[in-house]
Amino acid sequence: MASRLVALCVDAGDPRLLAGFWAGVLGWDVDGGPGPDTLLRPGDDTGFDLRFVPTAEPKTGKNRMHVDLASESPRHQRRTVAEALALGARHIDVGQRPEEGHVVLADPGGNEFCVIGAGNDFLADCGFVGALACDGSREVGYFWSEALGWPLVWDQDQETAIRAPHGGPKITWGGPPFDPKSGRNRLRFELAAVGDQEAEVDRLLALGATRDDGAPARPGGVALLDPDGNEFRVAAGQVRRYLRSG
Repeated sequence: MASRLVALCVDAGDPRLLAGFWAGVLGWDVDGGPGPDTLLRPGDDTGFDLRFVPTAEPKTGKNRMHVDLASESPRHQRRTVAEALALGARHIDVGQRPEEGHVVLADPGGNEFCVIGAGNDFLADCGFVGALACDGSREVGYFWSEALGWPLVWDQDQETAIRAPHGGPKITWGGPPFDPKSGRNRLRFELAAVGDQEAEVDRLLALGATRDDGAPARPGGVALLDPDGNEFRVAAGQVRRYLRSG
């Protein structure tokens, strides 16, 4: 059986501060959780938590993944940008063009995110968290479709996207050219094994994952790399239940 995507993990110098920012932007609830991590529980159909993990490592370079927030109208887009700025975001330039119709911001931890303009057909049936946009190959899109059991909803010109059967945000990979990977990703997927954890790890390895032998030690999960070298972790079912009740 496919794994479940249970969290998007975000490295943070101050997890509580960053969780508070995103709670204000998204309207989600903050949950302290066990240990030093801070969780945000979705209040919509997103389907996975945001999990802020403490780190002493500074951010260097652009993230390989970012959140795209959808807008219902031009007024809604302006309000989202204004509220994010008031909470501590800032405008940044990543080479976007004015005619593209989206606003690029960075959260207080320097993590890029976009507020997409109204009328975007690709996000038309998505909620406020419209997409997780990733640098990545067509092959890695296929990998994650099989890993999560999510169907491909876009496969054209080396670009791919998947979406959970229940809906929620799309996960997209933009195809080449790729920005070079610099160090460990600050945004990573956390999966929960459905059934036996060891068997699920073996299945993911057969799909093209590799073991992440250089991963920092964390209890309750197996560290892996997807075919593009992006870090992710597969937690055992009992660990996930503990996190959900923490």
